[in-house]
Amino acid sequence: MKKTSMDPTAASAAPTIDTEALGLDEGALLLVRRALAQVPGAGTLHARGRAANWELHLTAWCRQQGHAIQTSTLPDGTCEAIITRGPWAEGRWRDALATGHSQSPAPSAKPEWGLAARGATVEAGSPAFNFTLSNRDELWATTADEIYRQGVAAQWDPQAAIDWDAPFELDPAIEAAVVQVMTFLVENENAALIVPARHLGQLHPHYREVQQVLALQCADEARHVEVFTRRLGLRGHAPMLSTAGGQASLRTLLQAPDFSSATFLLSVLGEGTFVNLLNFLCEFGPDPVTRQICRLAARDEARHVAFGMAHLKYRLSVEPDYLARLQNAIEQRHEDLAPTSGLNEEVFDALVLLAAGSLTPAAIARGHAAAQQLKLDMAAGRKSRLLHLGFPADQAQRLADMHTRNFM
Repeated sequence: MKKTSMDPTAASAAPTIDTEALGLDEGALLLVRRALAQVPGAGTLHARGRAANWELHLTAWCRQQGHAIQTSTLPDGTCEAIITRGPWAEGRWRDALATGHSQSPAPSAKPEWGLAARGATVEAGSPAFNFTLSNRDELWATTADEIYRQGVAAQWDPQAAIDWDAPFELDPAIEAAVVQVMTFLVENENAALIVPARHLGQLHPHYREVQQVLALQCADEARHVEVFTRRLGLRGHAPMLSTAGGQASLRTLLQAPDFSSATFLLSVLGEGTFVNLLNFLCEFGPDPVTRQICRLAARDEARHVAFGMAHLKYRLSVEPDYLARLQNAIEQRHEDLAPTSGLNEEVFDALVLLAAGSLTPAAIARGHAAAQQLKLDMAAGRKSRLLHLGFPADQAQRLADMHTRNFM
């Protein structure tokens, strides 16, 4: 802006600020900006300073920000200026984007909002981010914030929470059964980690509550992989068998077409079934370490199921027809896995042996009955959750029975 002589009348009427000997390049500009922010559009601010190059720096800044300035120098060398505020707070915020209310997510999040905190003002010209999960109805859960707080409070340290040195001795056949089941749990938890991790990178941070829940799920699953791996190697054993059918079953989780169907197959059906399995291992685990890790993991998995149910209840409340797509997800997965063998015999036999506790015929009979009851409990749990989502009873039963024999 053009430098002119000051009008003493205008100067005396304007609010004033004196930056004394503090240079604008030493922090005085902060004081000027704060004072000018209190001035209405087209209003004036009277500023004074005596630092070296004060007039030069202030004039350059005003020119950059679109503010008019008049300056003069007093006999003692102090510089005075009248700054007339431009038509906007600062030039670069003229076309700024509002990102809604900090406590209320918008129906959709704009790419240009980027990584800004919800409720922040985003400078025009900020880069756009390609977050594919940016529509509230496709990802939201009304209880996400509560589930996140519960998850934070329930985090546990594998080293401190598990008594890895607890004394126990198992028959080699029983220890081998534990190792086989832990091997099976590790590969399933790998899938349960990867699915939310993939969605986490696609989710617009405007929906931070869901983002935080998914981040905790990843942390939970990473911890489960750790403790199951440590338990299988606790007595010096290597991991055991992983089947093609089991891998094929888990791959379908990674191929789900959208966030909601993936959450449905993984959390509502798969992890819901795994809660039954982990509770079974809490009851029939032959040693304290196995029982401890399964008890803690089951608590985490129950929270994942709660989020999955909350999300799908929300989506179905705004899009009731999505129920047909959930049905199709189960039927398509069942069709894709029809040629596979499902749960391998070694895992089922290991569960029977853990429930039996020994290889005597009478014990095996008890163990086999317990493993069969586990499968019935799993199916009943799936049906209950499907009913809660709104499926008719006969359809819920049919779909529950179609769930993969690999449990997850």
